[in-house]
Amino acid sequence: MKADDTYFLKFLQTDQQLIVPMYQRNYSWMITQCRQLWKDIYTLAEKEKSEHFIGSIVFISESEHLPGAIARILLIDGQQRITSILLLLLVLGKVIEERGLTFITKKKIYNYYIFNQNESGELRYKLILTKKDNEVFRNLLDDVEILEEENGSNLRNTYDFFYNAISNAKIELEKIYNSIQKLSIVIIALKQGIDKPQMIFESLNSTGLDLTQTDLIRNYILMDLKITEQEKLYNSYWVPMEKNFQEI
Repeated sequence: MKADDTYFLKFLQTDQQLIVPMYQRNYSWMITQCRQLWKDIYTLAEKEKSEHFIGSIVFISESEHLPGAIARILLIDGQQRITSILLLLLVLGKVIEERGLTFITKKKIYNYYIFNQNESGELRYKLILTKKDNEVFRNLLDDVEILEEENGSNLRNTYDFFYNAISNAKIELEKIYNSIQKLSIVIIALKQGIDKPQMIFESLNSTGLDLTQTDLIRNYILMDLKITEQEKLYNSYWVPMEKNFQEI
């Protein structure tokens, strides 16, 4: 295990793909959590403090990463904050372009923090959510029209909240952007086959929503496997089993 302190945007700027494993919960932030994040950023902008700590990000890298290739990283903890701030940056870039501001461009924000600019297809996205969330998330990132049934999703609600907050902000957007640059984190990198991601995940989740027995079993089975093996077992065995139990 290795821990380092850094700034959130510096962490995002690395050419990498952050993957929310299928054993993690879907994106679950409500407006209450989004409002608190916005309040922290807004206060940081008003008072011009040097930094604001927003917590830890715990991940485990694929062991078979090739030099020059995009690193694929499994998120153990921090997906809610990462997803929320990416949506905030997405909206910020959009509003900056709408207003014709020049302190930074939408393209730079997107290429620095949201997309891997030299990649295409799946690798273009810096963040991959679980299957149930990923389609909505990509539609928002790619500015694709959202389906009617997706309008009430937490992802869409977060996007709309930040769009309204940024559009109505009574402070310069440059100060908002500067404040986001001051968000600090601790990144904790686990080693495949050495550290115990299951134990760490349960410990970190102890102050969050209770894990169901199904969550615990699924996590125990899948967490220590490689991404490709997780996907195979999840799709071939776990999903059909869940459907069978739902029909009982």
